[in-house]
Amino acid sequence: MREQLKLSIRFFDDREVRAVWDEENSKWWFSVLDIVGILNEESDYNKTRNYWKYLKAKLKKENEQVVSATTQFKILAPDGKRRLADMMDSDGVTALAKNFPNKRATKFLDWFLYSDTSLDGQSKKKAYTLFESNLINEFEVGTSKGLQQIHAYLFGGLYDFAGQIREKSISKGGYQFVYAQHLKATLQEIDAMPQKTFDQIIEKYAAMNKAHPFMEGNGRSTRVWLDLMLKKQLKKCVDWSKISKEHYMNAMIISTVDYEVLAQLIATALTNKIHDRELFMKGIDYSYYYEE
Repeated sequence: MREQLKLSIRFFDDREVRAVWDEENSKWWFSVLDIVGILNEESDYNKTRNYWKYLKAKLKKENEQVVSATTQFKILAPDGKRRLADMMDSDGVTALAKNFPNKRATKFLDWFLYSDTSLDGQSKKKAYTLFESNLINEFEVGTSKGLQQIHAYLFGGLYDFAGQIREKSISKGGYQFVYAQHLKATLQEIDAMPQKTFDQIIEKYAAMNKAHPFMEGNGRSTRVWLDLMLKKQLKKCVDWSKISKEHYMNAMIISTVDYEVLAQLIATALTNKIHDRELFMKGIDYSYYYEE
């Protein structure tokens, strides 16, 4: 048995794919049950577990190498307890998926093999390292400059405008963000907003969302920015895994006219585990999932 050092949760069609980082071998190991459930389109945990037992015995009998590529880690089970679970590395997952000759397996492999090398995948790797890096303690907290520092770190080398305030007007879903010619003045106003109480911090966060200062990467950057304010002022952070994508996106839309719904949603997910590595890593995974 190996103890995990880092947990990751990725999402394929709203289904979790849990993974743990193996520091010794410098690679990710992925939950076999999560993948089998996805490939079989089966949400029942017990049925998925039973099918994997059957398939593993069948593959072992056929001397398939995919079984020997399986190892075990302790990860959080559906009952809330940490249990040993079968895990596979990237090569093992690819071999396993080939035992499911259906269109879903092909779609899954396209997603799986692409995810870590995509722009978001590379940016997420940078976000993970923020926990170990002292750089996160160097960012200004609650200012537009601090947000630029976060954006420059997450997207440096990926976007040529990393850390740069946009000079073009943009809109999304019919909503017009602050016009480029007014953006500098708006950011100065946001910088001057207080950030001592929870409500003040959420109001400031909602205002920055309306400003949308970058061409891309606003949400991923501002969620880190928000957590830094909460940690500094309230010794709290957000457990993003407690906030569904649908509820978060709806609250953010409403926050353009009223931030109270967003405040209520985030309040339910506050935790004092500001030094918890696993919580931070999981938060990054959810943050990037919101943007998919």
